[in-house]
Amino acid sequence: MLESRELTKKFGSKTAVNAITLKLEPGHIYAMMGPNGSGKTTWMKMAAGLIKPTAGTVYFNGEPVSIASRAQVAYLSTEPYFYDWMTIGDAGKYYADFFKDFDMAVYDKLIGQLNLNPKDKIKSLSSGMTAKMKVAVTLARDAKVYMLDEPFNGIDLLARDDIRACILNAAADNKLLLLSSHLVEEMENIADRAVFISQGNLIEVRDLEEMRENDGKSMADRYREIFGHTEAI
Repeated sequence: MLESRELTKKFGSKTAVNAITLKLEPGHIYAMMGPNGSGKTTWMKMAAGLIKPTAGTVYFNGEPVSIASRAQVAYLSTEPYFYDWMTIGDAGKYYADFFKDFDMAVYDKLIGQLNLNPKDKIKSLSSGMTAKMKVAVTLARDAKVYMLDEPFNGIDLLARDDIRACILNAAADNKLLLLSSHLVEEMENIADRAVFISQGNLIEVRDLEEMRENDGKSMADRYREIFGHTEAI
């Protein structure tokens, strides 16, 4: 469903993504793993059609990513993208204006599950509440691909449980979910496949159940092997 071929992005002399060839299939939840600065966000933004690659191509259902394909890809960015005057309810209406596949009934259900008040002003929200709202507007779309960049940043333990439940409920055989994070143990509770990236390079893609059965290793074990002990897990 989503594929990159020799995908490369350079910012001046720095190579953020280095010739990554990667194929992601529907019916799976992928965890894109790597330390901060490994290229996860840059790859996802190119896959979402938000920034242009220096070289290589991203394909959605066999066709290069375009405006048409962007209509079927729901991307959660780490950057803020709502106006301070908006309420949580306004954020849903804002998305509904942009995306034909946005379902307000699903949004209302999600913000209820995440204990958010639709009348609360966005400017008054904590970082954790803002993160939950962003997850809700993303998952309220009936997209084919969901890409969530660091969805658990700034989220406490109990709120992570709520978000994890929402993400798992969004999974389906005809949908692809890709989550990037450096919170390894959190991702291990959600994903069935892992994509390991280091310094802009693809290290490997692993089926987590096969890795546990054949190698006797968890995703956290493999993360430590690849990246050493410099990152908090």
